[in-house]
Amino acid sequence: MKKILSLLVLLVAFASCEEDVKFNTPAVQAFRGNTDGTSDIWKAREFSAVKSGNSVIVTAKNDVETIVLRINNPVPGETEGSIHPLGVDELNKATYALSVDGIDQFYQTGTNIGDGQIQIRRTLDNNINATDGKGYISGTFYFNAKNDAGETVNYHSGVFYKVPIVAIQ
Repeated sequence: MKKILSLLVLLVAFASCEEDVKFNTPAVQAFRGNTDGTSDIWKAREFSAVKSGNSVIVTAKNDVETIVLRINNPVPGETEGSIHPLGVDELNKATYALSVDGIDQFYQTGTNIGDGQIQIRRTLDNNINATDGKGYISGTFYFNAKNDAGETVNYHSGVFYKVPIVAIQ
């Protein structure tokens, strides 16, 4: 009887062990800074990248918010990746838009507006160019974008990973 009981306990223990691992590949996410000093995680539900000439535009959306990262000449560096500063010019740019219940807000970096950076990274399989021949782009970002009233929205510790690229002529 003890053997049956022990066997039953082991059977129940092993039956209840289950790994439910979900991979978030591809992905775009970041932490949004709040005015009280805390941060909330922001995750895109839809994302894409479009390559046109020397630029790639990464667009990431959830239900009511959109982040757009414009990257001029996105080539990963040998170790740290190519760094594209924001708030310097219009070639490298980040925008954030919110549209909900008739409220529309738009924030951007640009020439002498906001700051931050986008960094193109090699992926774990040691890709050597932005699309790695498979049609995706990976990197990190952070930015402080401003609206017309001078208010700032902050995104930090942002990651875009294996976002599919579509080339347009």
